[in-house]
Amino acid sequence: MSEERSLNFIEHIIEDDLKEGYTKDSLRFRFPPEPNGYLHIGHASAICLNFGLGLKYNAPVNLRFDDTNPTKEEQEYVDAIKRDVEWLGFKWAEERYASDYFQQLYDWAVALIKEGKAYVDSQTSEEMAAQKGTPTEPGNASPYRDRSIEENLELFERMKNGDFQEGAHVLRAKIDMASPNMLMRDPVLYRILHKHHHRTGNDWCIYPMYDWTHGESDYIEQITHSLCTLEFRPHRDLYDWFLDQVTRYSPKDIRSKQREFARRNLSHTVVSKRKLLRLVEDGIVSGWDDPRMPTISGLRRRGYTPVSIRNFADTIGIAKRENLIDVSLLEFCAREDLNKIAPRVMAVLDPLKVVITNYPEGEEEWLEAENNPEDEAAGTRKVPFSREIYIEKDDFREEANRKFFRLKLGGEVRLKNGYIIKAESCTKDEAGNIIEVQCTYDEKSRSGSGTEESKRKVKGTLHWVSVPHAIEVEVRQYDRLFTEASPDTHKDKDFMEFVNPKSLEVITGYAEPSLKTLKEGDRVQFQRLGYFCVDRDTTMKTIVFNKTVGLRDTWAKIEQK
Repeated sequence: MSEERSLNFIEHIIEDDLKEGYTKDSLRFRFPPEPNGYLHIGHASAICLNFGLGLKYNAPVNLRFDDTNPTKEEQEYVDAIKRDVEWLGFKWAEERYASDYFQQLYDWAVALIKEGKAYVDSQTSEEMAAQKGTPTEPGNASPYRDRSIEENLELFERMKNGDFQEGAHVLRAKIDMASPNMLMRDPVLYRILHKHHHRTGNDWCIYPMYDWTHGESDYIEQITHSLCTLEFRPHRDLYDWFLDQVTRYSPKDIRSKQREFARRNLSHTVVSKRKLLRLVEDGIVSGWDDPRMPTISGLRRRGYTPVSIRNFADTIGIAKRENLIDVSLLEFCAREDLNKIAPRVMAVLDPLKVVITNYPEGEEEWLEAENNPEDEAAGTRKVPFSREIYIEKDDFREEANRKFFRLKLGGEVRLKNGYIIKAESCTKDEAGNIIEVQCTYDEKSRSGSGTEESKRKVKGTLHWVSVPHAIEVEVRQYDRLFTEASPDTHKDKDFMEFVNPKSLEVITGYAEPSLKTLKEGDRVQFQRLGYFCVDRDTTMKTIVFNKTVGLRDTWAKIEQK
C-alpha cells in the first residue's frame, strides 16, 4: 500500500493505462524542447519527470526538438540542450526533430483539405483576431471559410512553392467558430515564412504551427504519454481533434495521450525564455550561462551538481497546481550533495595579517590536513605554515563579549590543522583600522601531534593561509538576481525594476597553494565560508572561483527580519 500512496498522479495515470490494456513494452516518453533558448531549472523538472519515468518503467525516452519556427531557432540552442540533458545524467533513446516530419505533416494537411476540414484564409492577422470572438461570444466565420476544395488545394500548393509573400495566406483547420474553447475556432495550421531553417535550409516556404506539429510528432513516434505543463490544458481538445483525423489517415498501434502537470516557478528569478533573453541582451548578465541565471548551464557554471538538481526536482515533485518554490530549497540540495563530495581547503577572502612573534623567522613547516571528513577515501594533503598568516578580518576583535569565540586580545584560538595562538597586541593605521595582529603560539599544541597541549580545548577554530605561500584568487560572490521573490507578477511594474544591483561582488582572496592544481569545474569547500567552483575565466595567472552556496542559508534569517 505504501508503494501505491507514493506514486505521483502521472504515475497513477500510467498504472491505470497498464491495467486498461497498455503493455510495459509499449510505453514510450519524450522530452520535446523548442530550440529557441537555453534550458532552465523549470525544464530540469520536465527532464527529470520524463527520463525518470523512462528509468522507472524501463521505457525509451526520445529527445525531440520541436523546431517549427525558423525565426527563433538555432543550432547553438540544439547543442546546448543536448549538453544539458547529458550533464544531468540522462540518455535519450532517439534524437528526433519535428522537421523530420515536415513532409508527412504537409501530406496530412492536404488530406484535411480534401475532406473539407481545412481551408486557406487570406485575411490579415488583425482581421482574423477580430473575428475570433471572445471567451463568452462566438466567433464569426472567415469570408474564405467556404472556398472550394480545388481552390484550397491549389493555393496551399502555391504557398508551399513560395508564390506568396509572408502574411498573404494561412491554412486553417475548419472546426467550430462557436466552440467555448477559443483554440478550437479554426486554428492556424500553416503560415508562410521565407526563412532559412537550421536543418531543412530553404526547402520549405511554409512552416507548421506548434499545435499541429506536436501531437502528430508524438503519434509518429508512438509516444504513449505526452506530458506538458498546465498552460497546455486548453490545447488538449485540439490535440485530440487532430489525432482523430490522422489516426484515420495512418492507423498505428498507439494513440498518444496528453496530460498536464504544474509548472514550478523559482523565487527571486524569472524562467520565461523571453525575459531571460532580455537579461542577456540588456547586459544585466554576461550570457545564458552567467552563474546568476536559472539556466542549467548557469547553474552548472556556478558549481551546482547534476545530483543536486535531480534531488531538487524529486523533492518538489509533480503537482497539479502552480506554486513558487523558494530558491533556498535548491541551495539546500546543492549544499547536501557538495558536503559529501567537495574537498575542504583554506582560503581567506577579507585578509588580516597575523604575525606569530615567537615562531622562528624564515622557517616553514607543512601540516597534515584532512581533505573531506565525509569521505574517508579522500585522504589528506599538506598545507604550509609560517610566521606570518592571514585570517579573516571578522575573526579578530580587540574587545569582545564571552560569546565571541574567535580571536580577541588576550584570548586563544586554534588554527585549523595547526597550533593554538594567543593575541598579544595589534597595530592600527592612521584611520584607526586594525592592520596587523601580533600573536604567540604554543609550539607543543600542533593538531594531531598527540601531546597533552594538542588536546587542550579552546572554543574557537579559525581557517588561515600562510602569507609567503598564499596564492591570489579572484572570487565572484553571488546574491539573488532579483530583490523580489516573484519579480514578474507585478501587473503595474516591469520585472527589470527588481534587478538586484548587488547580485555580483568580485573580490581578491588568498588561498592555500594546493589550489594551483584545480581546473575548470572543480568544486571545493572554502572552510567556514561556503562552496566554490573554478570558473572557465581562469587563466595561467589567476584562478577564478564562483561561489555556489554558503554553508548556511543566510537568506532565511534576512527575510525573517
